[in-house]
Amino acid sequence: MAELPNPEEKLTPDTFLRGLWEENPVFVMLLGMCPVLAVTSSTMNALAMGLATTFVLVCSSLLVSLLRNWIPKQVRIASYIVIIATFVTIVDYSIQAISLELYAALGAFIQLIVANCVILGRAEAYASKQRLTTTFVNSLGMGAGFTLALLALGTVREILGNGTILGIHLFSPDFQPWVVMILPPGGFFVLGAWLLLFNWLRLRKERKQAEQIGVTAHAR
Repeated sequence: MAELPNPEEKLTPDTFLRGLWEENPVFVMLLGMCPVLAVTSSTMNALAMGLATTFVLVCSSLLVSLLRNWIPKQVRIASYIVIIATFVTIVDYSIQAISLELYAALGAFIQLIVANCVILGRAEAYASKQRLTTTFVNSLGMGAGFTLALLALGTVREILGNGTILGIHLFSPDFQPWVVMILPPGGFFVLGAWLLLFNWLRLRKERKQAEQIGVTAHAR
């Protein structure tokens, strides 16, 4: 896991972009694996879960940041959970009102957002130490990174498992879907492939940086 941010961190583009790449909740920190593997059998389910989690993450982080000087340290975790649970309840009833079919597809994983380590971790490690504006931008970046990760899995699984994306058919009637991709093992296969790609890109970047440092040192 990346180092915890400086308590006096200034607002920069990296405050947002960190959650997309350096500290991506799924591909780097490996957090929130239950919804990542369980609800990404389709692009729509992945998008809905990602947006729901982002809403809870942003709103709860803002409230924690706003109340950080008033929440006693002895009950801070319990207070964070109550705040998170409040916004999860709002999301739960909102999705139920918008689409019962989507609500049934996401199942208990909507309520389990309360236990998502991404949200509680950001509340404890970041929002409780940062200003409101910095917290908002950072939590939005983390939510975007989580949503993009879910979409990366959901899109691949739906295309290979059903031959569709958002219900739109992409291939001819002769296409034979890989049924395993919309089953639980398919989630592990696709997640493993994305993790392999992310690690390869990270190692490639580190290697290039080391080579540049070596060239600079040699020039001196």
